[in-house]
Amino acid sequence: MKNAQCMELFEKYLREEKKASENTLGSYLRDIKQLGEYLDTHHDCEITDASESELGEYIEYLRGAGKSVATVSRCIASVKCLYTHLCIKQILETNPALKLVPDKCTQKLPEILTDKEIDLLLEQPECVDAKGYRDKAMLELLYATGIRVSELIDLNISDVNLSAAIIRCESKAKTRYIPLYQKAVKALSEYITLVRPQMIAMPDEPSLFVNVSGERMSRQGFWKILKYYQKKAGIEKDITPHTLRHSFAAHLLENGADIHAIQEMLGHADISSTQVYSQLVKKQLKDVYNKAHPRA
Repeated sequence: MKNAQCMELFEKYLREEKKASENTLGSYLRDIKQLGEYLDTHHDCEITDASESELGEYIEYLRGAGKSVATVSRCIASVKCLYTHLCIKQILETNPALKLVPDKCTQKLPEILTDKEIDLLLEQPECVDAKGYRDKAMLELLYATGIRVSELIDLNISDVNLSAAIIRCESKAKTRYIPLYQKAVKALSEYITLVRPQMIAMPDEPSLFVNVSGERMSRQGFWKILKYYQKKAGIEKDITPHTLRHSFAAHLLENGADIHAIQEMLGHADISSTQVYSQLVKKQLKDVYNKAHPRA
């Protein structure tokens, strides 16, 4: 099978069966494309003709090129996923990637904001114009729900139920309902009632949050907004949209929320993805203990 056909088959599997996110899809396809280029250059063979030793040499090539442990591990995951699928489809009889083993790496705990830093950040948007009302609503909603930035900008006006204080979030063919605290409800209500009707370009615009052109807000647009308010607040930590997601989860856990409830709100398929926040909370408690205990 030619590499182009192999890539097409793999992309279809990732999209339709695995329901991979756009980020995962892009990473996996990029990894396999690079594998194909390596095999063509160094061994003059197609992906479906590669041997166990040739795949092993490729991984060593990546390590020798200075790729990080995380990058090499992801490449191995991509390659193993591809060859497993080729075997399931009976395109290959044996799996040459079975013995590929990722390097062990220490999981880096996510950085979160303190309660004071969250308050400081959320206080920055000034509700004196349309942009201020919109930005206030976006930041409050992101911290209130812990949704991803892609999910935030994908929200439609129909996904908000202010009377019930919940939003509906759809991603990867899953729907979840997430509650809102009252300050987030207030910020959303003011934006939707006072500002959004004047901001949208067309009366039937479905997007909840729109840019100055009246069209759906972009990831890049929100990123710039967040960095602006970080600078304005004087917060030195490198804040990303995911920082608010991490902070949401860690703060809930600190205050006694059930980890399975947090998993449900975050939309994690595997509880292990949520358990990282337990490690983070334990580390923070240990840091507090070491700083505060007189004999520590």
